[in-house]
Amino acid sequence: MWYRFELKNRAKLVLSSSYWKAFVASMVILLACGGGGGSSGGGGNSSIQFRKEASSLDPSLLPWIGFIIFGLVLFALAFRVLLGYALEVGGRHYFIRSAEGNATLSHIGRVFQTKAYGAVVLTMLWRSVLLVMWTLLFIIPGIIKAYAYRMVPYILADNPNIGINRAIELSSDMTRGEKFNIFVLDLSFLGWYLLGTLAFLIGTLFVKPYDDATNAELYLVMRQKALQQGLCSYEELYPANRT
Repeated sequence: MWYRFELKNRAKLVLSSSYWKAFVASMVILLACGGGGGSSGGGGNSSIQFRKEASSLDPSLLPWIGFIIFGLVLFALAFRVLLGYALEVGGRHYFIRSAEGNATLSHIGRVFQTKAYGAVVLTMLWRSVLLVMWTLLFIIPGIIKAYAYRMVPYILADNPNIGINRAIELSSDMTRGEKFNIFVLDLSFLGWYLLGTLAFLIGTLFVKPYDDATNAELYLVMRQKALQQGLCSYEELYPANRT
């Protein structure tokens, strides 16, 4: 059994001595995951003006615009797969080690420092494919599976070579019966993020380390529970080459 206030208090304690390092790690995770969402912006007048400008475009430019958009999307996907996945796992690794009391920013690049890069990328890619497939069925199953696979980056941070199917399976086992509690934990940060938006969204960036540190504390609880319930072996999450 775990309580939100306990996780948050432990996260605050960790951040009290290493906030700015945590901030850097959070920004890396944010960048790796594609950055934050933009504002909805724009009122009626700006929308009308945009339609006027779009209607006045030279039709011969449309193929070029489409080509540029396609190139940007392709670049974003390549960045996410080739760099983003490894950086996200590295960022989660930093927060795990920070919660354990021995983190340095070099932990962010851990995936690139080992021979596990390919294993991490393939596992994270398969996780993304599964989430897309579940979301295409209906939105609700996609959300449920997002919580089920929530621990995959953390599991990979502990053991990058655990295997694609095993990482997915273990994350699902860890979060069984916990999804609603994790959802409520996420909601508990909503007020902080709303306050952050008052400072032109900049404030939300400073909330992110608190969020990430709390989720690392959550993983430590889930990991301990998995070991106690025999869902995994000690060697799976504490391999001999764990750094």
